Amino acid sequence: MIPGPRNLITDVPGLRVGNAQDAALKSGTTVLTADQAFTASVHVMGGAPGTRETDLLAPDKSVSQVDAITLSGGSAFGLDACSGVSDALRSRGRGYPVGDTVVPIVPGAILFDLLNGGDKDWVQNPYRALGQAAFDDADVAFALGTAGAGTGALAARHKGGLGSASLVLDNGVTVGALVAANPLGSVTTPGDRHFWAAPFEFGDEFGGLGSDSSAGLGFPAPSLKAQAMRLAEPDKGNTTIAIVATDAALSKSQCQRLAVAAHDGIARAILPAHTPGDGDLVFAVSTGAQTIDAEAGLGLIGHAASVCLARAIARAIYLATPAAGDLLPCWTAPHDKS
Repeated sequence: MIPGPRNLITDVPGLRVGNAQDAALKSGTTVLTADQAFTASVHVMGGAPGTRETDLLAPDKSVSQVDAITLSGGSAFGLDACSGVSDALRSRGRGYPVGDTVVPIVPGAILFDLLNGGDKDWVQNPYRALGQAAFDDADVAFALGTAGAGTGALAARHKGGLGSASLVLDNGVTVGALVAANPLGSVTTPGDRHFWAAPFEFGDEFGGLGSDSSAGLGFPAPSLKAQAMRLAEPDKGNTTIAIVATDAALSKSQCQRLAVAAHDGIARAILPAHTPGDGDLVFAVSTGAQTIDAEAGLGLIGHAASVCLARAIARAIYLATPAAGDLLPCWTAPHDKS
């Protein structure tokens, strides 16, 4: 396995990603789409998800393909970003055909960033416009860190962000991950220097500092997030939402298994993960471009997706940049490799 040429989910041919954000709002939206509908499913492991159209992605439901997937800040307000994406798709004649009309299928998920210091005193919900702007921005190259759905994200001890990573397998199949990381847990070991995902790093894609050699790391340093947001209950206001994708031809049920396997990446990169106060979920996407023996290869594809997701989470925090009014520091304080 080696990272793809961009080390982004868009190394999966045919996929595009767009971001839109508002600096004053300290929030934004990210959209994954393609020129053609693609097969998708989802698996939810967090206790507090915020979603749209995820029931439709169960293997026993009738619609197997979607036109876009939306990740957004804004908590429940952010689900309106899907409506903006749907508007943009409909204007292009894209969607599920029903008689002489089309209905765009746009599943989505949100994270909580309402108490991150941004100006949330809006008169009209801004996320519909952000969703349409993110769709219009979709391309193979896109920003990471403080961008899109990761704009206002916070981890336990650092500013969160938007991350992505990819791998190309020996058989030519490409796998990628896209994540907005806003977890309850910490992405670094005690001391805030080493990433939990370090064993899976390629090169110095998130600092190259290697693994923490200390023992007894099962209990990370106390969270600064709840205190910064003035929350009495630290298990409120979190979530890591992600998409993993491959060009291997997978069925809807196989996509669901891919989403299940990819959740291991969250557990490898964040401690603790999948808590009652997180809405952790992973969408899984197949463009179907590569015909393989999916039954034989699905295990390796799932493992690659989990590795990509762990790396993408670390990259999200590593690439976050400071902005006025931030509640938590970025990881990018001086860190040497000694």
